[in-house]
Amino acid sequence: MTMFTVDGGGVTLHGEESGTGPAVLLLHGLSATRRYVLHGSTALEREGYRVIAYDSRGHGDSSPAPSPADYRYDQLAADALRVMDARGVQRAAVVGMSMGSAVAAAIALDHPDRVEALVAITPAHLGTPTRDPARWDRLAAGLADGGADGFVQAYGDPGVPAKSLDLIRTVMRQRMSRHAHPAAVADALRATTAGAAFRGEDALRGIRCPALVVGSRDRLDPEHPLWIAERWAELIPGARFVVEDDGASPLAWRGGSLSREIGEFLAATSRLPPATR
Repeated sequence: MTMFTVDGGGVTLHGEESGTGPAVLLLHGLSATRRYVLHGSTALEREGYRVIAYDSRGHGDSSPAPSPADYRYDQLAADALRVMDARGVQRAAVVGMSMGSAVAAAIALDHPDRVEALVAITPAHLGTPTRDPARWDRLAAGLADGGADGFVQAYGDPGVPAKSLDLIRTVMRQRMSRHAHPAAVADALRATTAGAAFRGEDALRGIRCPALVVGSRDRLDPEHPLWIAERWAELIPGARFVVEDDGASPLAWRGGSLSREIGEFLAATSRLPPATR
């Protein structure tokens, strides 16, 4: 594994890469880190891919943006391209989870020459700003004022069984503890959700690269409704859609299984590692 930093756009991005072969760029979700895309799985590297991951501006080990407003989707997309340039990658399969899927779609739309294939894991919206800014302001204030515990308290009770609620809160605390700059994540919670990643759902019809959309039936995760992922798959021409069976653990959170789905998708679209051609 090689650790790296990339400077530009007023931030220093921290990342890592491993493996050799065709490039796969990982983009994580809002309030997550680079560890929360494939969840530690190295299956793609073993299959012959070069996997590149980094923490988004203000997240994980990366530095805060120059101002609280500098977490727009166009800036996140520019960061991703900057990482690709710094690592010498002209084209990559871009794999995004949640916020990362919107960033990946924006790159595929605006810079199609840079995207070999698109994988959108549990997209959270159809490209438009949030309809509930007060909720994100509340979460941001909770994080800024009270750290991980404040964020959990602001999140509240989504109406799940007590055992499941305890699990959700534990995962949230673990995830939020990985950020070197919690106040910057709070800024991102406000700024990113207030902007548009692309011009509404019809823009998705303009994606021309091979695409895989991963949905989730997870009732403990209301932020990523299954119907949103289904709609992405309907709109992106020729997109493949996968989701776990009803009652099974979420595919999006099983790194090994998720990596296998991605590897099979890339192989089916002729994006094969050199060793298997």
